[in-house]
Amino acid sequence: MTTSKAPLVGVRVIELGAFIAGPYCGQLLADFGADVIKIEPPGLGDPMRQWGLHKFEGRSLWWPVIGRNKRSITLDLRRPEGQILAKRLIQRADVLVENFRPGTLEEWNLDPEQLRREHPKLIVGRISGFGQTGPYREYAGFAAVCEAMGGLRLLTGYPDRPPTRVGLSLGDSLAGLFAAFGILNALYARDHSEQGRGQTVDAAITESVLAFLESVISEYSVTGRIRERAGPVLPGVAPSNLYPTADGSWVIIAANADGPFRRLAAAMGQANLALDHRYSTHEARGRHQEELDLLIAHWTETRSRAELLRLLIEHSVPTGSAYDAADIAKDQHYREREAVVAMETNDLGSISMQGVVPKLSATPGDIRWTGPGLGEHNSEIYGGLLGLSHTEIATLKAEGII
Repeated sequence: MTTSKAPLVGVRVIELGAFIAGPYCGQLLADFGADVIKIEPPGLGDPMRQWGLHKFEGRSLWWPVIGRNKRSITLDLRRPEGQILAKRLIQRADVLVENFRPGTLEEWNLDPEQLRREHPKLIVGRISGFGQTGPYREYAGFAAVCEAMGGLRLLTGYPDRPPTRVGLSLGDSLAGLFAAFGILNALYARDHSEQGRGQTVDAAITESVLAFLESVISEYSVTGRIRERAGPVLPGVAPSNLYPTADGSWVIIAANADGPFRRLAAAMGQANLALDHRYSTHEARGRHQEELDLLIAHWTETRSRAELLRLLIEHSVPTGSAYDAADIAKDQHYREREAVVAMETNDLGSISMQGVVPKLSATPGDIRWTGPGLGEHNSEIYGGLLGLSHTEIATLKAEGII
């Protein structure tokens, strides 16, 4: 069970979401102690139980992570009987999280405004592709589409090739993160106001991506220039790139400020570079970015990754390896900080996964269990929380409602 110190202990969340954005929001809240009750359709449940590039004996290796710390129940929300049960559960919750197309909750007789008439304290986190309002509100919004329309896709890749994607569903995760952030703000506002009322948190995937675009919009607004794909570098910021090593690896060196660049030049045995008018200032290095990167690459490719990292760290140059999953899994720093932890599962044995982020010194989050079996907590929730009898639960199951 969760530690009593976790900050969200006592907060109950009903998660109606599927796929990534809503469940990731639920995972974040559950990591910090919230009692997240995940409602899944009877049968196959959340598609995340089957998703993932690599599986083990047909089972998802993503589900143990995104489903962790949650209690799973099954319920058919398309049927009136299921909607009635959902309302009863929501009446006992602080937060409702969903990531369906706008209007779906209303079609299921779960309109947030109507729910709040009976439960004024309820907070509803709504995640969708384009938000609950606006001309695009009803468009289907998977992360790939929203990352493109949010401005990210055209910035990813090389200028002489078609745009690429990040190898993750970044837009979904960003939306889940912003939804969780909004929910925490709404909880604070509710519990520190005289009215004590809940509200709706409207998190759009497109806007969550847009929020991460740094100065891209303001650059266009003032200068009329549109930032474009630049491969592995940020134009005008040098040196900050991946460089090859003698043993076929890559190291990243981010020495684009004057102090770190002087230390890099010393590590290279070429201290005079920091005095060269082409490289002595941030602006000058930006103008000569390509030739500077080539100069550094010629140096790095003569040394092994281990030798480079040792030398650069000794000179306090910002550096690191380009890690893959194997590198991360065996890195002692990640293990010691519990950024990567091993958890026991009921069907997969021990599995490593990301730990809880961020770390709180006095009220830390934790991982109590991995993703539960489908409907694992039906009896516990329907019988315990709602007080249904064994006969009532058996009837609901026989009729396919749960």
